[in-house]
Amino acid sequence: MSAWSELSGLAGRHGLPAGRGLLARLLITIVAIGVLASSTPAEPWAWAVLAVGFGAFVLGTFLMTSRALLSLGLLAYAALSASVITGMPGSNALVLMLVGITDIAVMTFPRTPRLRRNLPLLAVGIGCVAGLVASAAWFGRSESWFFSQLLWMAVLVLFGLNRRYDEVRAQQTAELLEQTRLAQREHARAAALDERTRIARELHDVLAHSLGALSVQLEVAEALLAERGDTAGALERVRRSRRLAVQGLTEARNAVATLRQDDVPALPEALAALTEQHRKDHGAEARFGVIGVARPLDPGVVVALLGTAREALTNAARHAPGQPVEVGLEYRHAVVRLGVRNALAAGRKPSEPVGYGLAGMRERLALVGGTLTAGAKGGDWVVLAEVGYE
Repeated sequence: MSAWSELSGLAGRHGLPAGRGLLARLLITIVAIGVLASSTPAEPWAWAVLAVGFGAFVLGTFLMTSRALLSLGLLAYAALSASVITGMPGSNALVLMLVGITDIAVMTFPRTPRLRRNLPLLAVGIGCVAGLVASAAWFGRSESWFFSQLLWMAVLVLFGLNRRYDEVRAQQTAELLEQTRLAQREHARAAALDERTRIARELHDVLAHSLGALSVQLEVAEALLAERGDTAGALERVRRSRRLAVQGLTEARNAVATLRQDDVPALPEALAALTEQHRKDHGAEARFGVIGVARPLDPGVVVALLGTAREALTNAARHAPGQPVEVGLEYRHAVVRLGVRNALAAGRKPSEPVGYGLAGMRERLALVGGTLTAGAKGGDWVVLAEVGYE
């Protein structure tokens, strides 16, 4: 039994006799060769059975990962043919039966339904038991011999199943790791897209406000020169346009600082300055008021509300030039509310949408848990933003 002890020790060190690793297969093949080479079967024809069975085993074990069905057939033949002559004195055929059936226990058959993956092993196992029964009867072996062979087979099959489950778990872990990496890459990509969208919204608000006011001033200057020949008035408009360009550059820099969350201004003061600038730039009546006690807000909330106010004032100047504008900020219990109201331009229908950038405003407010409503009320266009706070 020294050969069986060597085989058992090798199985304990490597997980199973004929594992999927090339080194394990080579080692087990060498052990099988050594055991079979020491055989002294009582019948000469047994050498042919052992030689053909061993050849089938070697070919089958090295085709396990590339040709699963062919490998299964070869390994099944090796195990079944060896089981029939295991009872022959001196044949040492048990080693061939064990390595063959254990290789089958290792095979996973990934395309086969889970409940049917053990059917090949079960079928070959039943065949080997039948072969051992026939061999015991043929060669006059005792019941203790028969059960000892079954015990060896059960032990090696358990080694094979354990190896298979280890490999399945390792494969699942590798797949999970790959999926995690893919998810992380997608998350990083989504975060980059979100950041780009956020930057686009901020720049849109700043540039739309500044360039819109600048466009109005230049149009007035052109009209003063072309229609009235008012050089002094046109020059004043050009100077105001220059101031607007400088202001726009400053606002763009402030927007970049805000994106970095550096020194976000107080909301009431920033809204008051924005309203006053609108009055100066567009020559329209503009009022700002605060209801309630001002409270510190998250920088993201301040940025979102300032962007909403800037966009609403830009739309008012573009679509209702010269009309009065009211900007109101109200602090309620756990809610801050911003409202921008302007009279509709003459001839514009109350139901006609007048603002651009409403989608951007809604997106910005949604990021901080806020909501936006915009629509006509009577003869006015009203933009209302609400954000909760703790």
